[in-house]
Amino acid sequence: MNAPLNYVPRSDFKKRTFAATQDPHLRQSFRSAMDFLMAKRQAQFPDQEAFEHLRALGEEVRRYSLSRLPELLEQLEANLTRNGVKVHWAEDAEEANAIFLEISRSHGATRLIKGKSMVSEEIELNHEMAKHGVDCLESDMGEYIVQLDGEKPSHIIMPAIHKTKEQIARLFHEKVPGVDYTDSVDELIQIGRRILRENFRDAHIGVSGVNFAVAETGSLCLVENEGNGRMCTTVPPVHIAITGIEKVVEKLEHVVPLYTLLPRSATGQAITTYFNVISGPRKPGEKDGPKEVHLILLDNGRSQAYADEQLRQTLQCIRCGACMNHCPVYTRIGGHAYGTTYPGPIGEIVSPHMMGLTATHELPFASSLCGACGDVCPVKIPIPDILMRLRREASHEAEPGRPALRGQGAGRNRLVSLAFAAWRTIYSHPGLYRLYAWAASRLNFLTPKSQLGWTASRTPLIPARQTLRDRLKNRA
Repeated sequence: MNAPLNYVPRSDFKKRTFAATQDPHLRQSFRSAMDFLMAKRQAQFPDQEAFEHLRALGEEVRRYSLSRLPELLEQLEANLTRNGVKVHWAEDAEEANAIFLEISRSHGATRLIKGKSMVSEEIELNHEMAKHGVDCLESDMGEYIVQLDGEKPSHIIMPAIHKTKEQIARLFHEKVPGVDYTDSVDELIQIGRRILRENFRDAHIGVSGVNFAVAETGSLCLVENEGNGRMCTTVPPVHIAITGIEKVVEKLEHVVPLYTLLPRSATGQAITTYFNVISGPRKPGEKDGPKEVHLILLDNGRSQAYADEQLRQTLQCIRCGACMNHCPVYTRIGGHAYGTTYPGPIGEIVSPHMMGLTATHELPFASSLCGACGDVCPVKIPIPDILMRLRREASHEAEPGRPALRGQGAGRNRLVSLAFAAWRTIYSHPGLYRLYAWAASRLNFLTPKSQLGWTASRTPLIPARQTLRDRLKNRA
């Protein structure tokens, strides 16, 4: 597993989206998968009034937790430390990876086995550890498949949703020694299980994410379906959990509404197969569990979002993926086209804080603004409103006296700005407007047939031969 991973470059977003729309297999696969997930979610929320009540409760819990975030993080650290968990703080991906490496070296670890964790994808943990001779093996089946193929996940809940069983069968046959080709799903699952079972036993360190961190009890809650998360957090002698600083809640009872919303919104399940609550390492007399537990609390741009009242709402996210499942753009182009760890609508509003607008200024524009993402969000994040805010930030320099986002104004195009300035001048002066309309109607034969992105899927905009004013005069 030391081979370099083929991460999707963050540039050339338009080129990647064009390629995705030209792939009929990809479009068909995503369309059928998203339709299936939307139907399953809808079946879990048949009563719209009850859903809105639960949704309001989920939003209230997240907003309350964020309003007390600094205090709750200190309380979480104190209680985790009391429980025997070692807490680390990381400002960015580089610091987080350095902590992983330091712990690995202190234990002489050369192999890590991971449960599903989008935050570890965010810091590109596998890739960074491989540079230092430490293998990181994914144990979630979907994550294992994309790791085997040198890819990133294309969905935050279902990493390999873009692959067919035939593609997975070929991948196993080509990349796993001694495996014959079979497209039987049951056999493929059993092959993966056999490989992973051996690695659970042999791994020096287990890695996991955290869905909710409870400040009052010093507990880490982990939601999963396959049991691999429980194996990663109990079998290896050392467990390292990593999470964003926004995942903290005050009380265990605050987890209940969020847990009720999460699986129903994500995969259409009433409840997940496993719900793990981790409150410390193995205690004297206990027969299982890790001897040492670490938690890495990662900022990586979250403080920038937290500092702004409107953008803070992005931190309410519980990573269910419902916005992606209902997004017509994501459904058409898939996750890899975005070139970011978090694709789809939620990625468009969280990635600018993590990576800066220089690398992500195109993402807020990759939306139809239909509002479906905001309608289905279980914690009521106003995604369309935030997208509009980020579009302005991407296209305009910061106003004097107002904090700027990292990379603000990176999407500003001088030619476009000049065109809109001219439009504003013409439309704010009646005399200029009449002159422009007269010239445009009589010189319409000079209109270019290719009009950038507009004519990629539409007919050219050509001024009419007569203005409305002229036509009304002629009628009179």
